[in-house]
Amino acid sequence: MRVRRLTAALLAASALPLLATACGGDASAGASATCPGGRIRFGIEPYEDPAKLKPAYEVLAAALQRKLDCPVELKIVDDYSAEVLAMRNGQLELAEFGPLGYVFANQKADAQAVASFADAKGALTSYTGGIWVPASSPITSVEQLAGRSLALSSPGSASGDALPRYALKQAGLAESRVKLDYAGGHPEALLALVNGKVDAAEINSQQLATATAEGKIDVTKYRQIWKSEPIPNDPITVHGELDPKFRDAVAKALLGLAPSDVAKVGAFLDVDPPGPLVSVTTGTYKPLFDLAAAMNLTEKDV
Repeated sequence: MRVRRLTAALLAASALPLLATACGGDASAGASATCPGGRIRFGIEPYEDPAKLKPAYEVLAAALQRKLDCPVELKIVDDYSAEVLAMRNGQLELAEFGPLGYVFANQKADAQAVASFADAKGALTSYTGGIWVPASSPITSVEQLAGRSLALSSPGSASGDALPRYALKQAGLAESRVKLDYAGGHPEALLALVNGKVDAAEINSQQLATATAEGKIDVTKYRQIWKSEPIPNDPITVHGELDPKFRDAVAKALLGLAPSDVAKVGAFLDVDPPGPLVSVTTGTYKPLFDLAAAMNLTEKDV
């Protein structure tokens, strides 16, 4: 398994690129219990092309800025590890993590889940991981991946790494018997399959919806041979060491956002139409903590 070393991630975290400052905002504004340091730094991990994520999250960040009357600096980091380290090192007050990334963000950076994405009826949304092959492929089960190539997303992804590898384990198939290819992201894993570079690929339900809408895949030409249990959608978290008044204010502001404030982000998470954000806790993500334990994962694996 290819692992991104924490030393490299630390360098990335220390040089976090500022890609947007929502609504301009004056970062020199006076600090307060609800505006620590005179601004709020909001981290996002790049689960999609950052150029696409940026305008979507600018809308959410701008709405949050108006609610809190505090400048919100949007930061898209290099990878999962960089985001965890950035919060642990006090460089982020808020961060959205993938579900598995949240496990280690909670354990190593005291990230506290406060809100996630809901559907129009107000129910917490989820997605599924999957392994896909061409419709013409003789592969019909996970066991038949022995000796075949499988494109995964990137280390640390729940649906793009840990869950597909857990599927191999449950099928009694040693990872050494499968040619695992980390493509660099969910879109890249899908394209590896579409372009005939691999025999199979992880494609989660969110990426499938996005790629289908963009015409990048014709699902009639592919077949799913494995599907995970539902995974609760990404949590937005607050650093646990911050003033409880700040955490409460952020939670209230996030839960008070209008569906239109989160719609563009929701589209990337296959939440369409979206509802307001809903409250979540660490307990919401217990299945991911259990997965990390079952796979003996550590922060070095994200």
